[in-house]
Amino acid sequence: MQIIGRIHSFESFGTVDGPGIRFVIFMQGCPLKCKYCHNRDTWDVSKGVEYSVESVMQQIMRLKPYMDVSSGGITVSGGEPLLQTPFITELFKEAKAKRIHTALDTSGSLPLTDKIKELLNFTDLVLLDIKHIDNQKCIDLTGAPNTNTLNFATYLSEHSIPIWIRQVLVPGFTDNENDLKKLKQFIDTLKTVQKVEILPYHNLGKFKWDELGKKYDLENVSAPTKEQIEKCKNILGI
Repeated sequence: MQIIGRIHSFESFGTVDGPGIRFVIFMQGCPLKCKYCHNRDTWDVSKGVEYSVESVMQQIMRLKPYMDVSSGGITVSGGEPLLQTPFITELFKEAKAKRIHTALDTSGSLPLTDKIKELLNFTDLVLLDIKHIDNQKCIDLTGAPNTNTLNFATYLSEHSIPIWIRQVLVPGFTDNENDLKKLKQFIDTLKTVQKVEILPYHNLGKFKWDELGKKYDLENVSAPTKEQIEKCKNILGI
């Protein structure tokens, strides 16, 4: 039986979601309710457009020469891609058969199931978004605890799967010095972290909340200053 995925959108020449030039697939649906989300329209898993693995691979193969020359590949993002694990597993199997590098951009916020473990067997890189290292603050910020995310990170490390850690820097929410030090301590326990990235908060996605008639709680939060970003980088050692 053909596996169908619900997809929000594509980006043909992505350069920030993994190494090289990448074909980025934004899956539809997310279990989190991040206050700073700039893709609010991806939350509803019943939305999006249905695609088969074959139809997505046809788009990917048109860009394979650019991926090959730049050591790029494909990145599946969201939303939360793990909500559609069977589809992504089949997609990654096909990609690996074509010698295409695979990256998964996820919060790791779902329980670690056998199906997710199977997907990780075909995943070359995980871009792991740790929403907040403090559990209660994570719940306040996203509506969910960070337990699954931290367990997911530990599993990746124990199974030699490369990780890029991502931290969204939101002034007043994720910039506390003690929290950042705790995050650094946790990252230091992981053996396969290749890179740590700071993603400065912005409100460019606020209009999506407005279009959906939803209240944007961070209305008065400003983007972090250069000084705040540098302080965060220094604490995390990047």
